[in-house]
Amino acid sequence: MPEVGSRRVMAFDFGTRRIGVASGQELLGTGKPLTMLAARDGVPDWDQIGRLLDEWKPDCVLVGLPLNMDDTENDMCARARKFGKRLHGRFHVEVEMVDERLTSFEAKGDVMAAGGSRDFGRDGVDDRAAVLILETWFHQQESRSA
Repeated sequence: MPEVGSRRVMAFDFGTRRIGVASGQELLGTGKPLTMLAARDGVPDWDQIGRLLDEWKPDCVLVGLPLNMDDTENDMCARARKFGKRLHGRFHVEVEMVDERLTSFEAKGDVMAAGGSRDFGRDGVDDRAAVLILETWFHQQESRSA
């Protein structure tokens, strides 16, 4: 495992219809969207995820945890945790859960500000939300080491 600060990290924005994926380098503190995976009631194509992990070889994998604004958990939190446990169990990667409150809202705002489509059901913003999850985690790491 590379030392803290130089890890390759992959983030997943879990959803029941789509799962956004982003990748980034801890040293740079930024991420880039990779793809949006189709899911059926939260179940992805695990082979597709395996190929992404093989290609990008992350040292750590993040999964967004959609907490309520009052810090309580909801049904989607349980499903996101289950997804994270399955990632760990299937692929033996280190998985961390990251508070992702408002990332989808922020991602939608970014798309609209850039003049993009407002048809989020069709076009989605899940890959951009995964970037925000990644960058949130990078900022948390910086704060812990400061």
